[in-house]
Amino acid sequence: MSRIGYARVSTVDQDLETQMAKLKAEGCNIIRSEKVSGANREGRVELATIIDFLRPGDELVVTRLDRLGRDTRDVLNLIHECEQRGAFVTVLDPHVSTRGEMGHIVLTVLGMVAQMERRFIKERQREGIEKAKGDGVYRGGKQRLDRDQILQLNADGKGPAEIARVVGCSRMQIYRILKGGEALAGA
Repeated sequence: MSRIGYARVSTVDQDLETQMAKLKAEGCNIIRSEKVSGANREGRVELATIIDFLRPGDELVVTRLDRLGRDTRDVLNLIHECEQRGAFVTVLDPHVSTRGEMGHIVLTVLGMVAQMERRFIKERQREGIEKAKGDGVYRGGKQRLDRDQILQLNADGKGPAEIARVVGCSRMQIYRILKGGEALAGA
């Protein structure tokens, strides 16, 4: 029986250390982490690896439910997949587990709250952008990656994994940029 921790933040400039420390303190002998949106499962390679690895009696541990996902249906599907493998899901804050029937009810409600919170965040973001546009100060989102550098590395024959290491991002981000018009060299 393994306790497997999963830590996630949405953007590359956010820090995983607090989640990692809590998962270690909880006795997780394996911890996987990634910097990717929790809006859906797309690009969440580490989470997919954990789900594939789970065995009967294992436990997937997250610090908060929104680290697992921000869509109620997606979170419930993830929990269902874990249970199909005979594994449990435990959330540390608030402490709730699928080991008991009440845990399922609480996790369902928390999943709905996480989804609602995401909708509120998106709405506030949209309102802020509209106000900034109206004030003439909106210039769009900050570009975090040098697309020209990525395309040049790819043209030089570097593969997506190597490019991701060089520029310090996920392979999925590299694939998205390369898919945006350039052919994948070395892939």
